[in-house]
Amino acid sequence: MVAIEISTPGGPEVLVPVERPTPIAAAGEVLVKVAAAGVNRPDVLQRQGRYPPPPGITDIPGLEVAGIIEAVGPGVDSWRVGDRVCALVSGGGYAEFCVVPAPQCLPLPRGLDFTHAAAIPETTFTVWTNVFERGKLTRGETILIHGGSSGIGTTAIQLARAFGARVFATAGSTEKCKACEAIGAERAVNYREADFVAAVKELTNGRGVDVVLDMVAGDYVQRNIDALAMDGRLVMIGRQGGVKSEIDIMPILRKRLVLTGSTLRTRSIEEKGALANAVHQHVWPLFESGAVQVIVHQTFPLRDAASAHRVMESSAHVGKLVLQVHL
Repeated sequence: MVAIEISTPGGPEVLVPVERPTPIAAAGEVLVKVAAAGVNRPDVLQRQGRYPPPPGITDIPGLEVAGIIEAVGPGVDSWRVGDRVCALVSGGGYAEFCVVPAPQCLPLPRGLDFTHAAAIPETTFTVWTNVFERGKLTRGETILIHGGSSGIGTTAIQLARAFGARVFATAGSTEKCKACEAIGAERAVNYREADFVAAVKELTNGRGVDVVLDMVAGDYVQRNIDALAMDGRLVMIGRQGGVKSEIDIMPILRKRLVLTGSTLRTRSIEEKGALANAVHQHVWPLFESGAVQVIVHQTFPLRDAASAHRVMESSAHVGKLVLQVHL
């Protein structure tokens, strides 16, 4: 099969199409003939040598796929050959075939094609577990979503709005702010031109927000703390601004704040399976009804994964980037 290999840590040009043996589904796994694969920020970090795959996981990048089940491993009775699925994987998505633990597969949402379905798992699983399970966002509360025009951001805005929250976001241009507002953000703040803390305080009459979803970290941590309301929750899922921050703990004590965060890739198959069930129950109906849209900015042939990474690193996109494979 054709797969994309990281020839050496470096820029997008190190993503090279190669021939690899087609993997075989082991016990508890299925083999998916990949129709499309999502491109995500962690793929860029892996390519740069900053986010190695967990032990025992293929070096081929790619964290989400959609396609048709080609073979079923021993002990799998939940899926059959020919089923149309999308799936969260720990690696291997940038290839013509990918093995997937059976619990991490979900049926394609009705009405969605493979390209759009491939853009769902990584962002939706991430948003559900962080915003709703860890952040405990509930109807009537307020949330600030950083990187609102990203794949994570566009998903989080729509899901938070669908579940009855007031949604604010940040983005890096007027056009991106308008895109965030078009999909459900009450207000999007251009972080290059305005102070999001002051904006949030103004929009909430000085109260602050209940939840902040942050993929920046670094010097954003203290500002996020300042933007939170009493009993607020800061959920950190990325480190684009750096891994260290100096903070004042007094607002944490005074406002009874919770600081939390998580990663998805290293979780167990059982944990990811439970998350898949929750997403299927709570989120799939929103995709199937059209209440939540899958926003795909651009598609690329598998062999041109390098171009997809260039767009990702330029941050010029709104929504997801997708590699098309067997379409």
